[in-house]
This record gives sequence, C-alpha cells and structure tokens, in this order.
Amino acid sequence: MIAPFSRMFATFLLIPCKLPPKKMSRTFFSFAVHKKPTKHARQDGFQLPLINNKCKMFLCFLFFLGSGLNDGQWHEVRFLAKENFAVLTIDGDEASAVRTNSPLQVKTGEKYLFGGFPLQMNDSDHSLFHHSFQGCMQFIHVDDQLVDLQAVEQGQLGSFANVSIDMCAIIDRCVPNHCEHDGKCTQTWDSFKCTCDGTGYSGTTCHNSIYELSCEAYKHLGKTSNYYWIDPDGSGALGPLKVYCNMTEDKVWTTVYHDLQMQTSVGGNSLEKVSVLQLNYSATMDQISAITSSAEYCEQFISYSCKMSRLLNTPEGNPYTWWVGKANEKHYYWGGSGPGIQKCACGIERNCTDPKYYCNCDADYKQWRKDSGMLSYKEHLPVSQVVVGDIDRPGSEAKISVGPVRCQGDRNYWNAASFITSSSYLHFSTFQGETSADISFYFKTSASDGVFLENLGNTDFIKLELKSATEVSFSFDVGNGPVEIIVRSPNQLNDDQWHRVSAERNVKQASLQVDQLPPEVRKAPTEGHTRLELYSQLYVGAAGGQQGFLGCIRSLRMNGITLDLEERAKVTLGVKPGCSGHCTSYGMYCANGGKCVEKYNGYSCDCSKTAYDGPFCIKDVGAFFEEGMWLRYNFHSPGTSMKDLVSRTLLSSTDPEITATNHNLNKEELSFSFSTTKSPCVLLYISSYTQDFMAVLVKPSGNLQIRYSLGGTKEPYNIDVDHRNMANGQPHTVNITRNERDIILQIDHYPPATYNLPAASDIQFNSPKALFLGKVIEIGKIDQDIYKYNTPGFTGCLSRVQFNQIAPLKAALRSTNTSSHVHIQGELVESNCGASPLTIPPMSAATDPWHLDSASADFPYNGQAIGDGVNRNSAIIGGVIAVVIFTILCTLVFLIRYMFRHKGTYHTNEAKGAESAESADAAIMNNDPNFTETIDESKKEWLI
Repeated sequence: MIAPFSRMFATFLLIPCKLPPKKMSRTFFSFAVHKKPTKHARQDGFQLPLINNKCKMFLCFLFFLGSGLNDGQWHEVRFLAKENFAVLTIDGDEASAVRTNSPLQVKTGEKYLFGGFPLQMNDSDHSLFHHSFQGCMQFIHVDDQLVDLQAVEQGQLGSFANVSIDMCAIIDRCVPNHCEHDGKCTQTWDSFKCTCDGTGYSGTTCHNSIYELSCEAYKHLGKTSNYYWIDPDGSGALGPLKVYCNMTEDKVWTTVYHDLQMQTSVGGNSLEKVSVLQLNYSATMDQISAITSSAEYCEQFISYSCKMSRLLNTPEGNPYTWWVGKANEKHYYWGGSGPGIQKCACGIERNCTDPKYYCNCDADYKQWRKDSGMLSYKEHLPVSQVVVGDIDRPGSEAKISVGPVRCQGDRNYWNAASFITSSSYLHFSTFQGETSADISFYFKTSASDGVFLENLGNTDFIKLELKSATEVSFSFDVGNGPVEIIVRSPNQLNDDQWHRVSAERNVKQASLQVDQLPPEVRKAPTEGHTRLELYSQLYVGAAGGQQGFLGCIRSLRMNGITLDLEERAKVTLGVKPGCSGHCTSYGMYCANGGKCVEKYNGYSCDCSKTAYDGPFCIKDVGAFFEEGMWLRYNFHSPGTSMKDLVSRTLLSSTDPEITATNHNLNKEELSFSFSTTKSPCVLLYISSYTQDFMAVLVKPSGNLQIRYSLGGTKEPYNIDVDHRNMANGQPHTVNITRNERDIILQIDHYPPATYNLPAASDIQFNSPKALFLGKVIEIGKIDQDIYKYNTPGFTGCLSRVQFNQIAPLKAALRSTNTSSHVHIQGELVESNCGASPLTIPPMSAATDPWHLDSASADFPYNGQAIGDGVNRNSAIIGGVIAVVIFTILCTLVFLIRYMFRHKGTYHTNEAKGAESAESADAAIMNNDPNFTETIDESKKEWLI
C-alpha cells in the first residue's frame, strides 16, 4: 500500500501500536520524495523524526544520513532501537549506517506518526518538525508488522490528514528519460534536470555536441595540426571520436588509427592454413563510416610482403588472401587496384616481377617480394580484417601492413544551394523532431527578408525566417499555442556575408542564436503538450505563397543530419547547386598577403606571392646556412631580356611608381627574420647593373646596419641600429620600406623609425640585378666594408625573406615557376629558425639543425604519438664531445704504439733483399711488385 503526503504542513499518518510495550522498537518503510524532508535536514539527506507517544511523554530521535534522496526514486529506511542503542540504515547500506549509544531506555508507545503531526500537538517544544514530509511511503512496518493502510483509510486503525491512500501522486519525470547521450536525469516535484558531465554534450537535455563536426571546421577556427575530438553527426546518436587533423595542406586530412602493427608477421611453418588479422580502430565502424561518407576522398595503405606465399592467385585462381571492409564485405582486390579487378598495382601498371601474374607475390618466389598500394574506394573502407592464406607450406612467410584511414575534405561543410528567385524552394521528407529538434545552417543574402525553412502539421509547425535586415525569427507550435523567438542583431544581416543560425527546441526550452550573439531562450511550460507532430514535407525556401529566401544557404543540419542541398538543387528550377563568394567572408583568413581564391565548395589561400606557406599563409619558410654557404636569386631568368625581367618578375605590381619608366624602383619593401651568433656578416645584399646596391649587415659589434647606395653617390647612406646586439642567437625580424627618400625601419616589436635619404641621393634603385643571402658573390666593384664582412660568411638561420613580391628562400625550397632564378652554393636545409612552437607548428623534416624546440612528434600508423622529442642542442653537444674523446683516444693509441715500437730497437727502412739488389730502387722493386703503380699514382698527384 502507498500513502502520498501531498502538503507541506499539517500532514501526518498516525499508526496506533497494539503490541505490549517493550524495550525494543523496529521500524522500516520505503519512501519517495522530490523535496527535502525538513528545512533542518542536511543537503539532500534524510532526517528521521520518529515520534512515539506514551503516557503523554514525547520522545524523538534526530538522525542525518544519505545524500541525493530527493530524486523521486524509492528508497528504503530502516530504524532499529534497543536499550541504549539505535541505528538508522538507508537503502540497506550497512556500511554507512548511523549508530548512536545514548543512556536511554527506548520503549514502544501506543502511537506512531509518519510525515508530521496534528496541529494541536504543535507547541514551542516541537517547532523543529513544523515542515511535514512531502512525497510517498509504502511497506510501512512497525515492530516487524506490516501496517494495514486500508484499515487506516477505513478508520479502523489510526487516523490521517491530507494523505491519499493506495496511490502515489509523484510524477516520474525521468521516465521516459529526456536526457540524451547517457545524461543523468534528476527531478524535483515539478521538473527534471539533466547532468551532462563526461558525455561530450551540453544543453538542458544533453542534446548539443561540445565538439566540432570535422577537422574542416577546426581549420576554419584557426586550429593547427593536432589530435582533436570530432562529432561527425553532431547531436545524432553517434558519439564523439578522437582523430588526427593534418592541416598542412590545402585540403585537411582526417586520420583514424588502429592497433595493428606495421609488418605484422604471419606464417613461418604455421600449422594453420589461414591467419586472420583483426584491426581494432580508435572509433566504431559507424563513426568511421560517417567520416568517409562526408569526405571527398579517402585512402588506406595496404602492403603484403611475401616469401613463397601467394596473394590473389592470379590470373585465374581463387585468392589466397583477402580483406574485409565496411559492412563485413570481402574484397579480392589489392592496394593500387580497384573493385572488381583481381589485380595488384603491378598488374594494373604491367610491371610485375613475372609478367605472367598480376601480383608480384603470385610468382611464388623464394625471395622476398611485395605488393602494396592505396585502397581508395571509400565506400569499402575501412579495412577491418585481413585473412591471409598460403602460409602452411614449409618456407612460406608473409608480412602484412595496413595504414590508418585518411580522408580529405568535408562535403557537408560546404554543401550549399543558391536561391535565385523569391519563389524558389527545395523540399525534403518530413522533419522528425517530436521531443527534441536542433537546426543549424549558414546563410548570406542581400535581401531584407525571406523564409529559410518551414514544416507544417495539423496545427503544429516549425519555421525559421529572416524577418528583417537585422532580425531572425524562430517560431513553432506544439499544441500549446504559437511561440516566437526573435534575435535582433546590432549589425545588418543582409551584408552578403556568411552568418550562422542555430535553433533548438526540446521539452525544457527553446533557443535561437545568430552568429556569436547571446542566445534568446524561452522556457517551456511545465504542463501541456510536448511533442511536435508534423506531416507535410520540409520546405527550404518559399512555401505556400510566402516571401522566399533570396541568397545562399550552406551546411543545413537537422538533428545531426546534413541535408544534401546540392543534389536536390541540381534537379530543381530556380535553385543552383553551390554558392560563390566565399572569399567575402573568409578571405580575412589568408594572412601575410595571401590571396583568397574562390572554389566551388569553399576557398583556398594562394601563398605564391608571399614568403609563407600553409593553408592560410602563416607557416614560416626558413633555412639554415652553414659557414660559406650562399644563395643568389637572379631577377631575370636565363635568356630573358632586361625589359622582360623587370616587368614579369620583380615589378609585377599595379603601382605606377614601381613600374616606372627605365624599369627602376622608386619604392621597395623588404622583410625577413634571422638568427645568428657570429658577426660580422652579410645578411642580405641586392646588386644592380649599375653601382646601386642595398645591404643589410651585422657589424663586428653585433649591431645591425642598413646600407643604401643610390644614384652612384660616393658614400652609401648608412642606418645604424645600435640599441641592441642582434647576434645573440635569438630570432629577429627586420622590416624595411622605402618610398623615394623616406625609409621606415622596424626591428622586432620596437616602434618603427623613419629615416630620409640625403638630397644628393637619387630616389631610384636603378636596374636591380640579383639578391644574395649569406654571402655576396658578384663580379665588379663591391663596397669595402661589405667585402670585409663577406668572409667567412653568414652562419645561422634566415626565414620569410621577401623583397616586393619575390620570396627567394621559398623559391629555393619549393618547386615553383621561379626556381630557375635561384642558384645555391652548399646544402640548403629547411628549418623553422628556432621560432616558438606556440606560433608555428613543428617541422615535418627529420633533421632541423636550428630547431630549438623538441615538441615535434611523429605519428606512426598504430596511432601512438611519440611525445618526448630529443633536444637537438643536447644531441649536437653530445656528438661533439664524443668526437673529441674519440680523437684523443686515437692519438693516445698512436703515441703508445710509436713509443713502444722505437724502445730498445734500431729499425731500418731498408727493404728486404737490398743486399742482393744492384741499387736501392731495384731493392724496393724486388720487394714490392706494385711499386710501379705507386710511382704512377704519385706522378698524378704531383701533376694535380
């Protein structure tokens, strides 16, 4: 039987005790509660007011025990009292039971009151219990006897007030559980709450993923290559997964690893006829499928090394080895080939070891052979299993390697449609969002209003629209009457820029957010309808004669599913797939002079006219210069006339002052960074076909000097930067801008300084010829100081060197159309020049002699990142010490051998057989038949 206690005051259940008084009381029952039992109770704990009346004597026990008991669930309470002893237990947890030892003699009385007491018992002594219990009780036992609540209800036993017998009025608001993604549900008397800690989701119902959808999204947040959590279906059923995002290229690569080691051996006198290799990924197959489905291209490397172990048994046999892909489907083609073609890469390219077979391993040689290549049919990926056969023969061996799954691009992120008339629309199946719905998309328009999307029911509906140039509206009706939420932007939304809209509706609340503006939230009523029931098609754009949206909509997602706007637009009048004009919103991300290039499904940054690299032109391009090494960049290519040289390479600018007559420079911009510990040296030198030059030097003191010689002046104009030693091994940045006579110089983060060329100096840099880095190797007359500083040359690192629109270092290190202009003496090794790892990503090169940071990591196929790098400075120092020690030891050994060889013995260099020879030469020739050859070689050396 159940008894709900439904009011806060004057609520009680009186149970008379018919048993004779005794020195023991045992009481237990179950209760359910949404609120704290009394205002004196510990937070979420249980306070037991046990009132036992006997002979007008009042006795109570006060215990505090438990936590989180006001969760609306049933809890069991047991109270046992003996002479000088009492114990209270919650939910059978004996370990946390509360015990007390008091010098009291406890006896059962004639009445027990549960939940409270009558008002006439209220006096100052009992004010502690003014607040009654609110909730439900059942299975009430007193002295091991079950209380008959029906008898209490019929007035045959005890009495009650404000208590409903045989029912519980508590509504279990956690059944069904509206907390998604394993969120924990708790409730109060009239509501519920979701705790989303550790789920990867947020919101009132744990509906929204806290992670981005893809690596592409992280890229456009300015993130660099690293491991990231992504959630491919957003609020959908798939959970988040951790992947590696490689953002060093124009397209972002998403990599998912597995646990199979490279070159896993199978066979080798194995008794088993086949060997099954299972690949366990760091994600579920459904999660990987979500990545491959949205990607533009995917690949996975697979390799089979064999010794007397056939692979596909070509040309006409049954395959000995196959791999299992998505949906547990077997595949009988190998890397470098395609579906339905039982061949390896060598069979496609017709270069197998034995032309009779389509795989190298099918020739069954006793020597090691290999078949490898990329699996690129993404509908079959990932490889989940490899079954290897033909390993049970004596001498048969095989090794399997399977790389990680790598996918490029995100079609969902750029999936867009252009609505070109106000009556244009796309239609999709009915939106299923009964109790929980989220909608997000990007839009850009020059119109002031229009409907984004709408879905109707009998009376229910959901609608998103641009109400005005500054307002976005989210309206819906779930049966409680129309609700409209409006976000007002301080800026115009019809500015032909991309804006993001995010709307959500659940049983707790509804919200709308535009861009990064604060979201508008509307609480849902505690009672009433909660289900959104729709039946019509979902219309994106105009519907029912309304003013449709004019512009572009991109990346439309509803409850984690991306609607394919492009495919539907291909067969719909008035709507075009894709959207142009991405650079108007994202061109700002192309830094350092990079040019934004429009693409059908996005944009890219053209860094060819900059000294930087990477998808956003922010990666430094630098190189380490050893002593005596130099680089020359010719402003003209071989066979090019002087006129063509200036117009096509150096002076590719629309500024009329730069493209002046006679092809001379009225202005130039120079910027670079360097690190060195040696002085003096020449950092950079620009020569000309006249006597004009420009130079940046490090003087013997370590200070920087800039030299200009224009118009054939007798003495060059010098700018000395004496406030700092620049040869201190730290990276320094130099920016020089000249406009006729005005020169602006900025060093590092110091304020720019302005200088002026003397009046006698020309304002033109006449006929520039070549740019030198590290050392000047030029014919003709060279300034005396520059000649002195030229030996032994610059030692250190130079990076992001740019002169006007020419990047000589980048041209040398990258294969570009200007590489023919570059001549290098020595080996040019790319380096990040000791820049902070917080500003640029670690280099992928294995060797970087100027790298000051050890944080760069290599990411092997098995997904285990090497976290601890090796400090290169320590390695170099250790290597030098080892060489010195080795040299000393070799010298000591030589000296010891030399000393003992001459000790106490007289040695002659006279050859054996000299006594019988006619001459000394004859003696040597008699002893050494190779002597003639030695003489000839000696003559060659003298001639050299």
